[in-house]
Amino acid sequence: MRVACVQLGVEGGAVAENVASALDRTREAAADGADLVVLPELFDVGYFAFDSYARAAESLAGDRLSRLAAVAADAEVNLLAGTVVEDLAASAADGIEVPADEGLANAAVLFDREGERRLVYRKRHLFGYGSEETDRMVPGERVPVVDLEGVRVGVTTCYDLRFPEQFREMAAAGVDCVLVPSAWPYPRVEHWRTLGRARAIENLAYVATVNGSGAFDGDALCGRTTVYDPWGTTLASAGEEPATVTAEVDSERTAAVREEFPALRDRR
Repeated sequence: MRVACVQLGVEGGAVAENVASALDRTREAAADGADLVVLPELFDVGYFAFDSYARAAESLAGDRLSRLAAVAADAEVNLLAGTVVEDLAASAADGIEVPADEGLANAAVLFDREGERRLVYRKRHLFGYGSEETDRMVPGERVPVVDLEGVRVGVTTCYDLRFPEQFREMAAAGVDCVLVPSAWPYPRVEHWRTLGRARAIENLAYVATVNGSGAFDGDALCGRTTVYDPWGTTLASAGEEPATVTAEVDSERTAAVREEFPALRDRR
């Protein structure tokens, strides 16, 4: 499976422009042969545009994600809509299972080539250090894993990288590749590099850390979107500017590494 990680330049609060850019970049990646396109965290509103969250929030069945689903179907590509701001009450009204009756969530949605919703992940660990996310968002509860064209795929988001137990849950479910849409800022560049690689090494799985690019009110994202293989080797990486990073993910490779180095079987 060819995975294209789209490092978008995200403009804080500019929802229409950000979504239009995401749609264009998804089409481009699909035209270049991607099987799966991955967008960054809160690519719609921009992570640090906290005052815009409520205004931007929609149901997961709303117009914004419907447009992304339509592009996935039209381009015949699988698409992880990085994360968006979800209005939980609106999703519930549309018959979607939610963790709370009201509030907002930081939600990632995976669409298949037919534009069908295959996975929903709501960020489990909300970031409070210099951030308003913990005050404005409801944490998720589930850590789903789904089979996608022969690859077992899981999703986490940004700050989740610091909580290895969550990745262990997915490893126990047989995950081959973990997608990590993020809005990781300066100055913690070495944390970004180290944690993504560590999660790959620990779980003998591919890890794709997909960051944004850009600045808002003094906070700047560090970019450096990277795909690691099950040994923790860097397969492809970007700098800090907008870019698309592509890499091949192979479930047989994951199985072979785990057979050669059976660390997961030795846990006690």
